[in-house]
Amino acid sequence: MLFRITLFKEEASPYSLVNICLNVLIANLEKLCSERSDGTLCLPEHWSFPQEVADRFLGVMTWQGKLTDRTASIFQGNQMKLKLVNIQKAKISTAAFTKAFCHHKVIELDATAVHTDLPISDILSGLCSNSWIQQNLRCLLLDSTSIPQDSRLLFGQLTGLRVLSVFNVCFHSEDLANVSQLPKLESLDISNTLVTNISALLTCKDRLKSLTMHYLKCLTMTKPQILAVIRELKCLLHLDISDHRQLKSDLAFHLLQQKDILPNIVSLDISGGNYITDGAVELFIQQRPAMQFVGLLATDAGYSDFFTAKQGLRVAGGANVTQISEALSRYRNRSCFMKEALYRLFTETFSMQVTMPAILKLVAVGMRNHPLDLPVQFTASACALNLTRQGLARGMPVRLLSEVTCLLFKALKNFPHYQQLQKNCLLSLTNSRILVDVPFDRFDAAKFVMRWLCKHENPKMQTMAVSITSILALQLSPEQTAQLKEELFMAVKELLAIVKQKTTENLDDVTLLFTLKALWNLTDESPAACNHFMENQGLAIFIQVLETFSESAIQSKVLGLWAFYHLITSRRRNNIAEVRELSSKLVTEDVVKHISNLLHSKEMEVSYFAAGIIAHLTSDKQPWMTHDLQRSALLQDLYATIQNWPSSSCKMTALVTYRSFKAFFPLLSNFSQPAVQLWALWAMYHVCSKNPSKYCKMLVEEEGLQLLCDIQEHSEADPQAQQIAASILEDFRMHFMNYQRPHLC
Repeated sequence: MLFRITLFKEEASPYSLVNICLNVLIANLEKLCSERSDGTLCLPEHWSFPQEVADRFLGVMTWQGKLTDRTASIFQGNQMKLKLVNIQKAKISTAAFTKAFCHHKVIELDATAVHTDLPISDILSGLCSNSWIQQNLRCLLLDSTSIPQDSRLLFGQLTGLRVLSVFNVCFHSEDLANVSQLPKLESLDISNTLVTNISALLTCKDRLKSLTMHYLKCLTMTKPQILAVIRELKCLLHLDISDHRQLKSDLAFHLLQQKDILPNIVSLDISGGNYITDGAVELFIQQRPAMQFVGLLATDAGYSDFFTAKQGLRVAGGANVTQISEALSRYRNRSCFMKEALYRLFTETFSMQVTMPAILKLVAVGMRNHPLDLPVQFTASACALNLTRQGLARGMPVRLLSEVTCLLFKALKNFPHYQQLQKNCLLSLTNSRILVDVPFDRFDAAKFVMRWLCKHENPKMQTMAVSITSILALQLSPEQTAQLKEELFMAVKELLAIVKQKTTENLDDVTLLFTLKALWNLTDESPAACNHFMENQGLAIFIQVLETFSESAIQSKVLGLWAFYHLITSRRRNNIAEVRELSSKLVTEDVVKHISNLLHSKEMEVSYFAAGIIAHLTSDKQPWMTHDLQRSALLQDLYATIQNWPSSSCKMTALVTYRSFKAFFPLLSNFSQPAVQLWALWAMYHVCSKNPSKYCKMLVEEEGLQLLCDIQEHSEADPQAQQIAASILEDFRMHFMNYQRPHLC
């Protein structure tokens, strides 16, 4: 329980100042360090780290995957003083390990799953080269670490060793005999090793307090022989003889029948054992009242009231969320039990109504520890969906959601052909809380989802991908959108194909709305996307949409996209020919007819977007050379329509957002066409009233206040335009003052 509470507190709290500093240091290590002649890094000579900070620095580097031969060299010398060395999963050589770490006064070393360039034999040799380490190293974790063929493991010199773990290592009975002679050994994990006989443990029977031998598949001893050895280990406080359920081991069953065994035991793990019953476990525990933990996952036990009622007893099982949580915490490195616990959790959380961040964190730990295990990733993705669906994500810490989101994308990439897993991940990612508030690599995510969209035709999956694209597109900068290139072209083409299909079928479903929104957001300030839109007959398709559907939600999205198209062209004044060419594509009889009609829509947002298009279209005379009378009529109609609009602080169903006001500035300077100027001012007041902190800051930073002053003071300006300009300057004066002290007129 303490592990779970600690995890939750970490996720719900701000980053510590030390961690922030270490992250910055690691990110800029290449800049801050000098380079030795061999290409490795060296810290500045005057730098010195306290031992606790040095330990944490190394741990963060390892966690981020930044520990290499080149970077490990910063731990050479005496600038760092390490005690707790964590090099889990690091890819470093024997030489780098020895130079960087073996001169320190190390008391704990975690070399779990280090790269094969650093085998166990070399780790031991490096450690034993330091006489202080020989006598004082207390804890050595070598799980899943490689051993060269025919090499001997010489632990005998590590006389101070108290804790040793060789889980999933080519560790033989001869090695066990060697280890059992260590004078201070108290805790030993020989799980999933090649040990065939555990009789050597009798050598340390008077000092061994913890023995873990999960999935000891090569044992050749009979059950009575094994039990005879265990019976002699009278100092044992913890024993783990759990096994894979499929092996149907009955060792635990026979152990529970013994009365004169394990008198001091406080923790017994028999998960995966066969023939285990509630009655047998209860009797065993009652005879040993000091017991504090029992592992019963993947057994038939743990379901009676006894396990809930007994005070101080923790159970790793599958009977309820508490037991499952304990199992996820205990077995986070064991995929066989992780997938079992996740399956039970999925069942328990299918209709979850309570936010459970501590449980979600344990799911994330399982996903991170077993990235290539399909059953774990599949079941974990389903659990993540259950724990974040609907409003549950709102109660989750942002850091936790960020970690889970990154893990879901990793699962999507690792298992591209497993459709149900893909569906689980995408469903989780459609959560607006995650897409809007949670930090993750949106550019990489957008690339992946766009590619995915173009490869899948399943309607439900398509809807999810489109909805994610619609939100991610809005969060990319114009520069990032431009970098998408091939993905952008494919996505626009696919999205237009979806719109065309839905229009042909006269089907105004949620997929159509998401698709229109995605196209709108993709074309926002993206000339490339606009060109792709026009090249793929987007204009003709959207006219067909307007002729087919009369719903305001659809109309506003079509007009919104066209409006942003004009925002782009109006900002590219340095290329007049190109602007005129793009604008002329929209000055057609069909387009003008539809926009003119929609200007008079009863739905405010439809009328607003239609007015915006007209304002941008008519602001340049060149495309109207042969339609001047029509342009004059449109301008008069626009002016009259805006006169009838409600206050510019009114509410609209559709949320109006802009990334910049720069496209408005040419309209504000257009004193010869008051209708165009009036629309721009109305729009600016509207968004400032809805989100003053964003848009008032934008107006100051983009130097738009002077344009408002010019309108207010211009002798030929329209009186209503002057009034709105004055209102913006006065009503939001305090907001403007927050960002600078402008000389307002």
